[in-house]
Amino acid sequence: MKRALAIILLVLLADQALKVWVKLNFFYDSAIPILGDKGYLHFIENRGMAFGMEFGGEWGKLLLTLFRIVAVSGIGYSLYRMIQRGASTGLIVSVSLILAGALGNIIDSTFYGMIFSTSTPFEKAVLFPPDGGYAPLLHGAVVDMFYFPLWQGRLPEWLPFWGGDHFVFFRPVFNVADAAITIGVAMFILVQRTRSTHAGDHLAPAGVDPTSDPSMSKDPGTVLGAGVDNPIPPEGSPT
Repeated sequence: MKRALAIILLVLLADQALKVWVKLNFFYDSAIPILGDKGYLHFIENRGMAFGMEFGGEWGKLLLTLFRIVAVSGIGYSLYRMIQRGASTGLIVSVSLILAGALGNIIDSTFYGMIFSTSTPFEKAVLFPPDGGYAPLLHGAVVDMFYFPLWQGRLPEWLPFWGGDHFVFFRPVFNVADAAITIGVAMFILVQRTRSTHAGDHLAPAGVDPTSDPSMSKDPGTVLGAGVDNPIPPEGSPT
């Protein structure tokens, strides 16, 4: 339990500290390089899902926030049950990362609209503005800032649909919470695949009769502790 709580708190602290700093110190859509032309802190906000994907309209935003809250409650309960049942460290760490990331973005969606003023290309946001925030409860936008255009160019003309288009990898702008969710999901899949592989190692190969393999079948006498070195004496013989 302590390990899971430590992971959740550390991710939340890093996520929220960076978001608040960016929100208060960047003009909207401004950027500063952190890895030359391959990495930037680029402040944008999105009202949708991870990596800037939209889920349309005010009702869509509200439903998405409520869905996140329900999903996080379910993930939190599942994590608690895993810990109680003594799940593996890898499984607990992966689910803790997913939970922390989801919580980080829920904080933005739920409260940021109430506690920050609007960010624009000409005006930085203010914390607790006198006239109130830019949106009501549950309608806030998620702050994103990491942008890594590692490669960009034109796609081959022969490529269907996108041939000749300008392409940037990696285009989406994301935050610490998004990264935690992605790493957690990848780790969860890896842990599950590893468990499945190990479980398969203990199964008899297809088409093999376990009783024909000495390593998979024991003589009843051996099981009883009376194998070749300790034979069971015939009935009536002196002991």
